[in-house]
Amino acid sequence: MIEVSSGQKAILEWAAPLRTSTILNVVNWVGLLLLLPIIHGYFRSSCSWRVRIAFALKGIAFDQVPVNLIKDGGQQFTEQYKGLNPMQQVPAVQIDGIMLSQSLAVIQYIEETRTGHRLLPADPKKRAQVRMISDFIASGIQPVQNLYVLQKMGAEKVQWAHHFIQRGFEALEPILKETAGKYCVGDEISMADICLVPQVYNAERFKVDVDQFPTIKRLNQTLLKVDAFKESHPSCQLDTPAEICT
Repeated sequence: MIEVSSGQKAILEWAAPLRTSTILNVVNWVGLLLLLPIIHGYFRSSCSWRVRIAFALKGIAFDQVPVNLIKDGGQQFTEQYKGLNPMQQVPAVQIDGIMLSQSLAVIQYIEETRTGHRLLPADPKKRAQVRMISDFIASGIQPVQNLYVLQKMGAEKVQWAHHFIQRGFEALEPILKETAGKYCVGDEISMADICLVPQVYNAERFKVDVDQFPTIKRLNQTLLKVDAFKESHPSCQLDTPAEICT
C-alpha cells in the first residue's frame, strides 16, 4: 500500500474545502508534492541516514514519515508498516511508484535514474572499491550492532556493539588507507562515504576510540563539513528528540 505522508495529508486537507477554481491554481505544486519520494525512516538509523545523504547529494527533494523504532515496542512492527517492508526495518522508500527497502539498493536506484552528483565512479576499479567498502560496512559491521540485535543482548549490548565495530574498523582502516584520497575512494564523494559516516557515528555512540583509526577519523571529519552530510545528520531530523537537536 502506498501511503501519503503527514505533510502531504496536511496539504490535501487544507485544499479540500476550497472552491474548484482555487484548487486549480494550486494543482501543479500539490501534484509535485505528491510525486516526491517518501522516506519512512528513523532519525538515528544508519540505513535511513545513508538514504538521506544520497538524496541530498543528488539534490532530490523528498518527504519523510518518521517510524519510531522504540515507541510502543517499535512502530516498525505494526501491520501497517509490515505492508511497506515485510522485513520490518527502516528505511522503506516510496519512489517512482514502487517501494524499495535496503539502503544500498535505494542508493543504486537513484544513481541509475537521477542526474546530479555521481555516487559510483565511472572507472570500473574504483567502482568496485566503492561497492566493496559499502558492502563491508553495510553487510559486515552494521548488522551485528543494529537495534534488533542489541535488544537481544540485554545488559551486554554496549560491549557487544563495541567489540564488532572495533573489529570491523581494524579491518577497514588498512583498506581505506590504500583507496582513500580526499574521500574513501579517490577525491570524489561516493556511496562508500555515505556508508562510512553513519558507521562512525555508531562507533562513537558505543565508545569506540576512533583515534585508533586515523584514516577513518580524517575521512569522517572531512565529510561532516559537507552540506549533504550536515543536513541529513540525526541531530536535525523531523523526529529528532528535542534534547539532542542542534
